[in-house]
Amino acid sequence: MPIIAAFMVPHPPMIVPDVGRGSEKQVQKTIAAYEKVAEEIAALKPETIVISSPHSVMYADYFHVSPGQKAVGSFSDFGAAQVKFEVDYDKDFVELLERKAQSSRFPAGTLGEKNPSLDHGTMVPLWFILKKYKDFKLVRTGLSGLDLLKHYEYGTMIKDAAEELGRRVVYVASGDLSHKLQDYGPYGFAKEGPLYDARIMDVCAAARFGELFDFDESFCEKAAECGHKSFVIMAGALDGTAVEAKQYSHEDVTGVGYGICSFVPKGRDESRRFLKERLKFVEDEIASKKEKSDAYVRLARASAEHFVKNGSVMPLPDWLPAELLNAQAGAFVSIHKFGALRGCIGTTGPTQKNLALEIIHNAVSAVSKDPRFEPVEEDELKYLDISVDVLGEPEKIKSESELDVKKYGVIVQSGYKRGLLLPDLDGVDTVEQQVSIARRKGGIAPGEKVELFRFEVVRHH
Repeated sequence: MPIIAAFMVPHPPMIVPDVGRGSEKQVQKTIAAYEKVAEEIAALKPETIVISSPHSVMYADYFHVSPGQKAVGSFSDFGAAQVKFEVDYDKDFVELLERKAQSSRFPAGTLGEKNPSLDHGTMVPLWFILKKYKDFKLVRTGLSGLDLLKHYEYGTMIKDAAEELGRRVVYVASGDLSHKLQDYGPYGFAKEGPLYDARIMDVCAAARFGELFDFDESFCEKAAECGHKSFVIMAGALDGTAVEAKQYSHEDVTGVGYGICSFVPKGRDESRRFLKERLKFVEDEIASKKEKSDAYVRLARASAEHFVKNGSVMPLPDWLPAELLNAQAGAFVSIHKFGALRGCIGTTGPTQKNLALEIIHNAVSAVSKDPRFEPVEEDELKYLDISVDVLGEPEKIKSESELDVKKYGVIVQSGYKRGLLLPDLDGVDTVEQQVSIARRKGGIAPGEKVELFRFEVVRHH
């Protein structure tokens, strides 16, 4: 049996009266909508409820599913230890989901649980549901640092597990919207905040799940949202399914966005295979870019593909222009996949006898030696967007006032410690951000005295 319903809900602890102590009255529309959701879940009588929570165990490259027979939790961290929970887990569902992940080499399972207690992103929806309905078992899962398409794919695995077990399953995507909607809110205001809320509510109210992939990482970070990836997993759990969508409420009075929607399946719909559709779109887009790439990017891509397929460094090709063979310079090779960084390695100055070899070796390092990521695999190559930055000579400067985040990259140096950041990067809007990130990359403390260098780059896409 497929997912019988799905719900998008927020998780502010203050909405629980013992926590809010009266402040919950600010969000009465959200409370009324939540009560309606709980009533609808009770009427559906699900055997299993799957909750994805941004506050459950989370890893950069792995989806964690809570293991065991049961779990407990309370709102003690929010001054209401008397509000307690004890729920049974659907062990059969979790074991099947983990087997499916292992058989497809998908990064999900029960490994690495740091804290078995229920988190507030799970307990807030449970607080409303348990008042109306108790005859279910729970599957609790976290999000990951992986790209949005991986989250959608994870949702399709949850859907497949539900169908294979024949369970009546309700999916609850727990997640607040922007945390930067009002100046008086706990996180202040950013112009991206209201834009995110308006856009996500418009998309979800119409169940246009394919558009969830269009929210780029930088925009989501500036909006300070926490639920987007949870909503994407939910969308994957409804892959290939026609749904009737309904918006119940949206409020922003606390400075944080709370949105509630329901999604009721209405049968199969092959036109709603959004993962398949997006993969084809990206593949075609990358193929088009490859045809238009200049010699710098063509060389980086050829080097990356040769190494991934053969495990060896490619020799210099015979089609290179003289400028790549006669010049020496530092260069960075950056690789993105589905809009997210997949690898970036470079050199601040020349280490090879020509720029062509500099790019070849740095492309190899970007796909195989970036410590933040697993090595690139062959089936990823058709989705990789590659760029090359050729660095000019670094110039020592006296102060940050001589920097410009769009024009200059920065090198921050303290003794043997050195951090570099390229110019014109998504999400880096101020010199202060640029220098701070470069400090962190170099392991340089905020108050530590440094020398500053700036450099220009020629960027090849």
